[in-house]
Amino acid sequence: MSNEIIISSVTVLDDNTRFTLLELCMLGQTSAEWIIELVEEGVLEPEGSQIGDWRFGADALKRLQAVQRLQRDLRINLPGAALVLELLEEIEMLRQRYGS
Repeated sequence: MSNEIIISSVTVLDDNTRFTLLELCMLGQTSAEWIIELVEEGVLEPEGSQIGDWRFGADALKRLQAVQRLQRDLRINLPGAALVLELLEEIEMLRQRYGS
């Protein structure tokens, strides 16, 4: 029997959850510069016009993590990952609309 202790945490998100740039960086374990690149590429769409005022919905964390996995696992560059993410979302929308 192992004496190993595993500690994990869970963040519960709903449609009303909003993150600042700093919070999204911490949750995504990434830099503000990379988040800004994701915004410039159209992967993330923050609320607010100035970087300091940006607020991201819960879907932003999901999209950020999906791009991280695509880049890590498949070594896809950011524009390619953005395209893959867009196509995956389109497929999911079509499945919901027409069934699968």
